[in-house]
This record gives sequence, C-alpha cells and structure tokens, in this order.
Amino acid sequence: MADSGRPGADDDHLHQVVVAVAADGILAVDEDGRVVLCNPAAEELFRRPADRLVGSDFGFPLVTGETTIDLMLPEGGTRVVEMRVTTALLEDRKLYVAALRDITRRRQTERALKAALERQNVIVAVAAHQLHNPLATIAVLVDLLRDTRAVLPDKKRDEAVERIAERTAHLQNLVRKLLTAARLDAAGPHAAPERIPVLPFLVERLGDIVERADEVRLTCPADLVAQVDRAAFAEMLANILENAFAYGRPPIEVRAAAKDRQWLRVSVRDHGDGVPEDFVPHLFKRFSRAPGTERQSEGTGLGLWVVRSLARANRGDAWYEPVPGGGACFRLRLPRAPAGDGSRGADPAGGPHA
Repeated sequence: MADSGRPGADDDHLHQVVVAVAADGILAVDEDGRVVLCNPAAEELFRRPADRLVGSDFGFPLVTGETTIDLMLPEGGTRVVEMRVTTALLEDRKLYVAALRDITRRRQTERALKAALERQNVIVAVAAHQLHNPLATIAVLVDLLRDTRAVLPDKKRDEAVERIAERTAHLQNLVRKLLTAARLDAAGPHAAPERIPVLPFLVERLGDIVERADEVRLTCPADLVAQVDRAAFAEMLANILENAFAYGRPPIEVRAAAKDRQWLRVSVRDHGDGVPEDFVPHLFKRFSRAPGTERQSEGTGLGLWVVRSLARANRGDAWYEPVPGGGACFRLRLPRAPAGDGSRGADPAGGPHA
C-alpha cells in the first residue's frame, strides 16, 4: 500500500520520544495559560514533577518568538531561562508550545566576563593616570642631568638623583600592586602556608623601610610563629605600613601577639586623624580612596583590598578600628603555626573579632 504522506501512529510515537529526550524543557500551554503537557526536562527545570506542573498556571506571557525569563524555583533561587514560543493545533485546540533552555551558567559567565573587562579597563585607566606624573618627572630630571650645557651644583645633582630614585620606587610599588591585583583576578587568592617566626620576619620587613625605621615601634613576643604564605604576609604588611605612612602620623606602632591557640593578631596603629566615619565601609573596596586624599598622597586605592583578599586566602581577615583620641588601627588575624606534635584545632566560627 502506498504511503499517503500523513503522520501515523509510528510518527506520533517518534514525536513523543523526541520530546521526551529533548534537552530543552518543553511545555504545552492552553489559551487559558494552563500547562497541559510537559517533558522530563521541564520537570527538572521547574523542579516540580509532571503531576504538579500539568494543570498549573504557566505564569509567563505567551507571545510567539524568543524572550528571556527569570524562573523562580520552589526551594528559592532563580534560573535564567531562554524561552521560544510557537503555536500548534491539537484536535482544533490552539496550544502554545514553549521550549525552555537554562542559560544561567552562560549568563553568569557573561556577567563575570563583563565585570572582569570593566576591572581591566579601570586598572588600565588607574595605571595610565598613576604612571604619567612619575614618568614625566623622571624624564625631566634625566634630561636635566644629561644636559651638558647645564652646570649643576653637586647638591642639586644629588637632589635630582634622589628624586629619580624616589619616583622609581613609587613606580615599582605601583606595578607591584597592579600585578598582585591582576594575579588575584586571574587565579583567585592562593596561599602556600609555611611556619614563619613572626619577630624576625617583622624585623626583616621593617628593614626594607630603613629610611623611616625610626618612626616605627615594634612589639612582638619572640616565640610567636605564624602559619601563612610568606609572600602574602610580606605584601599585607607592606600595604598596611604604606597606608599608615601615607595617611597617618608617626610614631607607627606595630604589635603582634597571640590571640589564642589558633590565631595571632598583627596591629598597625598610627597617630593621625583616623579614617572619616562615612568612608569606613569603603576602606577595603577595590580602587576606593577617601575624598581629598588625592592631594595628600598618591595611591591606587588597591592596597587595603589586596590586604583583605590575601588575609582571607590565608584563612584570616583584615579590618579597621578607630583609636580613641585619634589615629587609625588596622588589624590582621592570621593562623598560628600548629604545635610541635602537628595537632591543630578546627577553625573557629565567627568574624574578624573572634
């Protein structure tokens, strides 16, 4: 018997199988907005079984074409869903057929990429702004020193060389921060903890700022040992000290002490005016600088964000405390090294003041 070209029972069965195994959620909805059919993928997407979906109100506008909807889940949370709607006739009954595809991960990836690009643009803008003045100063001074027609007294020549060295150190510090921020963005905070005797470590780090060492007062027990990433610890301390020198006044007090068997605390206090109360919530945000500080000191607004990111990567934290009578105090909470027998307690719950 010749094939008539009309769909038969086998065709209907094939259509049912295709719908059942489709990766997209597929729903048939009547003109009253009630779900009349659904496939297993739709059950998973809505987190509801077929007997609860069928007969329920679809809840979204049924307009032929493509749109994006936010699907509320029964247990809370949402999914971003791409919906394509077509119409069909079933025994003279008009139905809307909605094909639903979960694009939550794709949308999250797009948002993350957009945020990364925005951060990259900001970093480039900050770098361009911060690099311009030091480079211009160095260029002028180098031209002056190279000018054979200029007769400079030895004192003026020494001052020019010292100024070039200071501007170069500033550029190195800026590049260090930008590279650290880029590394944190690219790979996320990472720590390789090791046992670090805190007193000699602090003395070594303070030796890096020998020109201002007489402005620092150090207090630390000889037997205090941290369990942190060495490079991260050095970066955290450098940024907090830099912040104290830039915005506070000496003496700068650096104190390290055991908090309990699991934690130690490093505090850096200056004797300046402290942080304006309305700016405190923004202290540790990326590229955040208090209004008016641009005239007081150069900076990127990255230092304290780097400090907190690295502290938390090492299971610790960083925060700010005002000082009664004036001044600012920045604190680090970091893990202590385990006892010699290798025992270690569980991480205590709680915030930075635990």
